[in-house]
Amino acid sequence: MIGKLEGKVPPGPLEQKWRNHKNNSRLVSPNNRRKFEIIVVGSGLAGGSAAATLGELGYRVKCFCYQDSPRRAHSIAAQGGINAAKNYQNDGDSVFRLFYDTIKGGDFRSREANVYRLAEVSNLIIDQCTEQGVPFAREYGGLLANRSFGGAQVSRTFYARGQTGQQLLLGAYQAMCRQIALGTVKMFPQTEMLDLVLVDGHAKGIITRNLCTGEIQAFAGDAVVLATGGYGNVFFLSTNARGCNVTASYRAYKRGALFGNPCFTQIHPTCIPVTGHHQSKLTLMSESLRNDGRVWVPKRTEDCAKPPKDIPDADRDYYLERKYPSFGNLAPRDIASRAAKEVCDEGRGVGPGGRGVYLDFADAISRLSEDTIRERYGNLFDIYQKITAEDAYKTPMRIYPAVHYTMGGLWVDYNLMSNIPGLHVIGEANFSDHGANRLGASALMQGLADGYFVLPYTLPNYLAGQIGKRPSTDDEEFKRVESEVRERVKKLLEVNGERTLTSFHRELGLLLWDKCGMARNATGLREALEKIPDLRDEFWKKVRVPGEGESYNQSLERAGRIADFLEFAELMCIDALERDESCGGHFREEHQTPDGEAQRDDENFAAVFAWEFQGNGKVERPKLHREPLHFEAVHLTQRSYK
Repeated sequence: MIGKLEGKVPPGPLEQKWRNHKNNSRLVSPNNRRKFEIIVVGSGLAGGSAAATLGELGYRVKCFCYQDSPRRAHSIAAQGGINAAKNYQNDGDSVFRLFYDTIKGGDFRSREANVYRLAEVSNLIIDQCTEQGVPFAREYGGLLANRSFGGAQVSRTFYARGQTGQQLLLGAYQAMCRQIALGTVKMFPQTEMLDLVLVDGHAKGIITRNLCTGEIQAFAGDAVVLATGGYGNVFFLSTNARGCNVTASYRAYKRGALFGNPCFTQIHPTCIPVTGHHQSKLTLMSESLRNDGRVWVPKRTEDCAKPPKDIPDADRDYYLERKYPSFGNLAPRDIASRAAKEVCDEGRGVGPGGRGVYLDFADAISRLSEDTIRERYGNLFDIYQKITAEDAYKTPMRIYPAVHYTMGGLWVDYNLMSNIPGLHVIGEANFSDHGANRLGASALMQGLADGYFVLPYTLPNYLAGQIGKRPSTDDEEFKRVESEVRERVKKLLEVNGERTLTSFHRELGLLLWDKCGMARNATGLREALEKIPDLRDEFWKKVRVPGEGESYNQSLERAGRIADFLEFAELMCIDALERDESCGGHFREEHQTPDGEAQRDDENFAAVFAWEFQGNGKVERPKLHREPLHFEAVHLTQRSYK
């Protein structure tokens, strides 16, 4: 293994760790910063905010994204809001409560110090974004508004109707554009990272492919920052944009970076149900809708085919309110998702195939008026109507759980550096802050916290010892890795089989959804681990990738990403099988309480599972490293929202 598995959590009381760490961190003087070149891969909230901030500090930054503009990063799709412990509602919120809700929401499977730091800097994010001009919703008197999200009993979520991610991304984008104009940041759009280059064990560059021309090129830097998002598209159907993939993280993993908790994937409870085989992605309906919408299904299976208006209130099962009276419809995502699956499995689901539950706004409209609901969620209702041709103001939405976010990612220490020196990983691409289940409105918080307020302080700890050590792209290691990339591209194009890329991806996704989705068991995971290698072998014998390498070729782009998914899926299932407990979104059917809740095993599994690649030219069983999780400020208790 390259490096050591050391969390590098600073000593001292929890509330003082981050301040003391900053006070004792190494610095790079202003006149030396311009001597460093930082490679940032990804330009969403995490990557865009990091590039902008590092550029403003005086570093020279090269920022890469595969989209045609940073404005099209998947962060733009986030809808409901961003958490912060401002306590503007005077309802008892605090940094500690945000910290506790986050670590409890993750089912006590995240590093305590990282989560507390996230809660601590959350307030700075709101100030920063407000000053950038992000149009957060405001109360009548002009103060910033808040609403509630799942897993919390306070209102701490700042929002811009149902387009919070878009507005926050535009704030980061304009900050980055200013640095582009000043010359500190150079943007490389439509450029995909295909491999990581290590020189003397340090991450010192990347190999990329220009998606317009097909040109393969090497770039050297003093450090590499991955901000490439999550891997939910391994399931084929997910709420992620079609382009979201695991390639950058997985190629780094194959170069020695440890992959943390890959089986921790989040199922979002409020997505528009699947309508047919033609679909290539799913659409999210923001969790914020559960503030005013009530979730229910008919009590009797014979009522499921009736129009919802014909089912009287007495014959409706508001199952979240019944099962979790303290939180009701704002139960956390993993719990709400499993509850929806449970009632549908009982035969009480609604809509085609019985895979749906109602999200009903009739009570809220009656109490608050349609205009108020339209003001809060109007664009979400518009999206729903365009996709389903149904008016949710008049009839309840139909929703069902779907893959949304991934809590797993490359392992990082407290400085956000992986076990490979110089390789830093931020945002959804790392494993650090959300444990086994992310609370809603915390993804945007983590992305901006890492980019604006954490990485700029921790990166100098590495850079201070790297002055004058940046290699040239003429280095033999760059040439070797570039040659391997070219060979892989050539191999994909030469298969020339008869099966489509989509057919392989869909088959893999369905297998994972069935065996490693909302519920897992040892038998199903072993079955998946037998089938995935066979499907991967068939891919390399029968896939058809039309076109050429040195040209605009979207089929080639997808082929590389699906090839990585076909390897990464095996790692996910190995991780899920090894973690013989239930926690958060990882629900092993063998380990549940009498009332069907996840049952943890803290004695044996209160740890981060970090996997080391052992391929040596082919995919072999990875090596497991454990980072024990220690809790000083919280007590490990059975998670309950009743």
